[in-house]
Amino acid sequence: SSGINAEYGEICEKRSKKTILPEHVIDALKELGFGDYIPEVNDVLSNFKTEKSSRKRSNKKLDKLGISEEELLRQQQELFAQARQQHYETELAQHNAALAAAAAAASSMSVAPAVGTPVVTENGEGDDDDDDYDK
Repeated sequence: SSGINAEYGEICEKRSKKTILPEHVIDALKELGFGDYIPEVNDVLSNFKTEKSSRKRSNKKLDKLGISEEELLRQQQELFAQARQQHYETELAQHNAALAAAAAAASSMSVAPAVGTPVVTENGEGDDDDDDYDK
């Protein structure tokens, strides 16, 4: 075993490869005189490749849930819709609160004008408290 390891390691090094491929192992078997095993190794390799390609690529976490991908997508869309609705309601509540605060601030302001502010009467003439001056 250690002879095979050293041999395929040398083969990889000679070919400037860092990854050991099945072909490197087969070449090592040939060079060490174990050519009789090569058909069996090729069979195992072929079976491995067939099994690997026939395996469906699936997310194991999804498989464990027992829920179809379509159902998960539907649930996700429903959660997004709920989140959008909550966001809308929060924004609306904040907007209404700001309007209420503005209305409360406006109504709490004094209706009487401040001292020194000209008052316009119904006839359009201003009363500016200039009684001391003769017109």
